[in-house]
Amino acid sequence: MEICKLKKLKTLAMDSNYLGGKIPSMMGNLSGLVYLTLYDNQLNGEIPKSIGELKMLQVFRVGGNKDLNGELPLEIGNCTSLLMLGLAETSITGNLPSSIGMLKRVQTIAIYTSLLSGSIPEEISNCSELQNLYLYQNSISGSIPRGIGQLNKLQSLLLWQNSLVGAIPDELGTCSELTVVDLSENLLTGSIPRSIGKLLKLQELQLSVNQLSGTIPSEILNCSELINLEIDNNAFSGEIPVDIGKLNSLTIFFAWQNKLTGNVPDSLSQCKDLQALDLSYNSLSGSIPKDIFGLKNLTKLLLLANDLSGFIPPEIGNCTSLYRLRLNGNRLAGTIPSEIGNLKGLNFVDLSENRFVGGIPLSISGCRNLEFLDLHSNGLAGSLPDTLPTSLQYVDISDNSLTGQLSHSIGSLSELNKLNLGKNRLSGQIPTEISSCSKLQLVNLGDNGFFGEIPKELGQIPALEISLNLSWNRFSGKIPSEFSGLTKLAILDLSHNKFSGKLDVLTSLQNLVSLNVSFNDFSGELPNSSFFRKLPLCDLESNKGLYISNGVVSSSDLEHSRHVGPAVKLVMSILISASVILVLLAIYALIRARFFNNGLMEDYTWEVTLYQKLDFSIDDIVHNLTSSNVIGTGSSGVVYRVTIPNGETLAVKKMWSSEEYGAFTSEIKTLGSIRHRNIVRLLGWGSNTNLKLLFYNYLPNGSLSSLIHSGGKGGADWEARYDIVLGIAHALTYLHHDCVPSILHGDVKAMNVLLGPCYEPYLADFGLAKVLNNNGDDNDKVSKSSPRPHLAGSYGYMAPEHATMRRITEKK
Repeated sequence: MEICKLKKLKTLAMDSNYLGGKIPSMMGNLSGLVYLTLYDNQLNGEIPKSIGELKMLQVFRVGGNKDLNGELPLEIGNCTSLLMLGLAETSITGNLPSSIGMLKRVQTIAIYTSLLSGSIPEEISNCSELQNLYLYQNSISGSIPRGIGQLNKLQSLLLWQNSLVGAIPDELGTCSELTVVDLSENLLTGSIPRSIGKLLKLQELQLSVNQLSGTIPSEILNCSELINLEIDNNAFSGEIPVDIGKLNSLTIFFAWQNKLTGNVPDSLSQCKDLQALDLSYNSLSGSIPKDIFGLKNLTKLLLLANDLSGFIPPEIGNCTSLYRLRLNGNRLAGTIPSEIGNLKGLNFVDLSENRFVGGIPLSISGCRNLEFLDLHSNGLAGSLPDTLPTSLQYVDISDNSLTGQLSHSIGSLSELNKLNLGKNRLSGQIPTEISSCSKLQLVNLGDNGFFGEIPKELGQIPALEISLNLSWNRFSGKIPSEFSGLTKLAILDLSHNKFSGKLDVLTSLQNLVSLNVSFNDFSGELPNSSFFRKLPLCDLESNKGLYISNGVVSSSDLEHSRHVGPAVKLVMSILISASVILVLLAIYALIRARFFNNGLMEDYTWEVTLYQKLDFSIDDIVHNLTSSNVIGTGSSGVVYRVTIPNGETLAVKKMWSSEEYGAFTSEIKTLGSIRHRNIVRLLGWGSNTNLKLLFYNYLPNGSLSSLIHSGGKGGADWEARYDIVLGIAHALTYLHHDCVPSILHGDVKAMNVLLGPCYEPYLADFGLAKVLNNNGDDNDKVSKSSPRPHLAGSYGYMAPEHATMRRITEKK
């Protein structure tokens, strides 16, 4: 390479291009080189050992070349003039070489989001000029070297998301220039050293997601410049220091998911700049200090799942910046103060599972940006306010003692997609204005005292596709013919009412997977379709006029069977059972013989569940799982394009192996229970001993990755890219904040964003997704003592809250 002959060359800046290939070994010939920047290209291969010949080199930056691999050569220690070493976002592997200690002038070492392993060498303590050490998002193990205390010019220490063990060294307290320390998402044990109080310039201390224990040391109050304190997801115990308000520059304090006891300190009200406070999932008791609600900058207050009592003080109306309020799962009582209506920016309110009484304050209509309102499982009484914020998307006031009628103003909630008013004492008729709630996906009015006929307008809500529950009321009359338009509806429960007429109107509901019409007065012949023929009799019983044609036993036969003599029934049961056994034995013998002849003694019994009506057999799917139909691969399986007999096209994911049970069940648990316009829709699944299949809507334009890497031909313009990013942001917001419990995707990347006919984005591949249960842990229930799971997610795309090779948690 000609450029390597320029021995007087001092600066070689070729960053942010499309350079490919390897870094030439002759690079060592550039003996006068001072600045070498090759970052953000497409370089591959290893860093040549000849790099050690560049004695004058001060800046070496080759980060952002994801295919740059191999170990950092030992010879790097010969670059004794080096001030900046940047290898971030590469595939550099192996240990950080001990020769790093020879770089006595180096000020910044940035090798983050790479594949480093092994321990941090003790020799790093010789880098006496080091100011910034960025080694986060690697697989570094071992303990933090005690010699790090000798780095008295160190300002930033970022080691998060590694596999570090052992205690935080006391010697860290001698690094008096430190401003940022992030050791989160490791396996650190022991307590916070009291020497931390010597770091008087410390602004950020992040120790989240470790195995730290002990109490929060009072010495931390000496860190008067502390802005960000995050110690969540550990095992800290004892009380929060009563004088924590001395940290009056604090803006973020996260201590959730610990074992903290005692009260929420009154002194927190002295932290005038506090923006986010999360003390959830502890054992805190006592009342919420009223002065906390005087914090004008507080946007997030999360105290859920504690043992708090008392009431919400009227001073909450002073907390005018509040955006997110979660106090659910405590023992709070009294009434919800009317002053909550002063919070114009409030977006998310969860006061569920407490002991609140009285009515829902009429002033809540003043929260004009409120989207999420959860008040379920309290003792609330009175009627539902006539006026609610029109911005509401989610309302759950179930399991209370509300009375009165559903107001006609319900139609003003045009953004509402989930309405749960079940288990109350509401009465009257469903107002026809509910049809204006055109985005409703789920409605639960069950277990109330509603009466009269179902308004035809309820059948005219096009988005109603998850569930409609009208059970345990006093509804009467026929099912409106307009219900035939609910073609997307998956679950319908009309049981325990006084409905009459025929069920024919429901035959067009092709997506139904669950129907309960028991304990009504339905009559006539049951619709002759596969779905109705497979309905359990318990979902049809106690409809005396309902019958099934062609001699099939009906629910009315159940009533008749109660009067048949026990002896006759016993004889019939024995005869039928014996006949069935003989037939099954014959069939088994034939099948066994056939399989032996073909050498196929395998289990091909299929279990199939569909979330919407689809007309195909499992053979239609399996016979099309050929290499010519492959349209992509994911982290857990290969995806096929399959056209079923009615001409409809599906995307079918076949898991890589039958052992991929975790990814298979993860997609079912998450996608099977949610609906969002920017999340791929799971249509159903099939499973046997050898194959596990997932059925999705087919999206014709491939993935975002293929779009943006299409070499310019047909690529997306910036406006389209913006719309795609915005759509995925909406999807993630829905998963993290609107789903209860929250869902963490775990592998968001361009390859997992699929594009519809008009390039609308859909988040896909939920094989690594985690559902947080109501104690804050993920659904794998990985404990601190349990074996650590395998590396999950795509390297370089993992979210900060998704730690490498350890349990996943939510940061609110």
